[in-house]
Amino acid sequence: MNKTNTALARLGSTGVLLLTLAGCAGLAPQSSLEQVQQQSAELTGQDSLHWATEQDQPPVVRERIAELLAEPLALESAVEIALMNNPGLQARLFDLGIADAQRVQASRLPNPGFSIGRMTRGSEVEWERGLHLNLGSLIALPLTRRIADGQNAQVQREVSLSVMRLATDTRIAWYRAVAAQQSLAYSEQVLQAADAGAEMAHRMAAVGNYSALQKAREQSFYAEAALSHLQARQEQVASHERLVRLLGLWGEQTNFTLPERLPDVPAEPLDQPDIEQQAMASRLDVQAAQQGAERLATNLKLGKATRFINVLELGISNNSSNEEPVQRGYEITVELPLFDWSGARMAGNEARYMQQLQRTAEVAINARSQVRESYQAYRTAWDVAAHYRDEIVPLRKRISEENMLLYNGMFIGVFELLADAREQISTVNRYLQAQSDFWVAQSELDLVRFGPVTPSEANSASTTPASPAGGH
Repeated sequence: MNKTNTALARLGSTGVLLLTLAGCAGLAPQSSLEQVQQQSAELTGQDSLHWATEQDQPPVVRERIAELLAEPLALESAVEIALMNNPGLQARLFDLGIADAQRVQASRLPNPGFSIGRMTRGSEVEWERGLHLNLGSLIALPLTRRIADGQNAQVQREVSLSVMRLATDTRIAWYRAVAAQQSLAYSEQVLQAADAGAEMAHRMAAVGNYSALQKAREQSFYAEAALSHLQARQEQVASHERLVRLLGLWGEQTNFTLPERLPDVPAEPLDQPDIEQQAMASRLDVQAAQQGAERLATNLKLGKATRFINVLELGISNNSSNEEPVQRGYEITVELPLFDWSGARMAGNEARYMQQLQRTAEVAINARSQVRESYQAYRTAWDVAAHYRDEIVPLRKRISEENMLLYNGMFIGVFELLADAREQISTVNRYLQAQSDFWVAQSELDLVRFGPVTPSEANSASTTPASPAGGH
């Protein structure tokens, strides 16, 4: 009885030890989602991030989208819809669930193995039972868990950057859609003016008051205006559909309206002399590269720890016979490094680590350059838009007012007045494009403080995934 109690006590102690090593890690994808929300909130401006974990869209989401689309779609409303409804983002969010599952899996104890055999010798029947546990995986469990935690954190940063990039792309698409809508309205005014000029030239030429050259010139203006109108309409359709795709809309939802005009360019540009230092502290790609280097360092340490003992198993045996006493014992299985001393595996791990250090330096250098370039593009875009606003547009307006006075005094004719109207509308249209370019530059500057503007820039210096330390 005492032996039985002692065995049970030892078994209980062993179970407690194993559970302690395994930890209490459980699936927590919502915790990863909250981390992504926290990292991306400054740029997106959204208090919550919706993750569609069910196949059907919840009624509260459908109602919110319908509510936002009922009015002319504001900029931040478009961002809110995109973050709730973009299928690509929803698919990207499931990377959080995958990474979290891998994290938990890396924290699990290796399953023990059980074997049983029956052997006979004459009238003797012998039963062999064995229980085996991979001690090598058990010893490496803390390091393996650290590697999986690092991979999970890296996925969170990558998903956060995807969220911020979607918000930025949505803002840019909204600016361009509104600008294209305004440009189409201005092109219609130009077309009407050109049509009036061509019709009047035709009538005056019919009664001999206009030369063939003058008539052809007005007809050429009209033909070019008609072509520009077609191009403006196509641009309006293309920019609208681009916004529709980012919002994840279809059917009647695509018939939403936009505000009539872009926001005004601010009176003064942002003065950020220390933006480079701020960006280096908040760039997620730089943090991910540093984390990748740390993860490979851990992987290298794990490889060194299991260099000569790649297979280590503990087994407990229990053999019983109908003629002999029960045999109990244990066995340890060790892989003998006779042919493979893991030198090649270690050299590969060291090369991956050094490679990652160089890529981390590349990411940091590229990040600094991208921030400087984006800020310069932002300042240039503001200078151009402000020059149109403060100089060119007022001058064109003054010229039009003077021409109207000359026309009222009968010093110029109607054709000169129509030509001036076309030129004024063209100037306003160029100012509109400058406004759009400024807001696009503003959006890209906001994003570049957290990561590269385009995914290709991020992939050019992507981190190398950590290879398993225990493989051949």
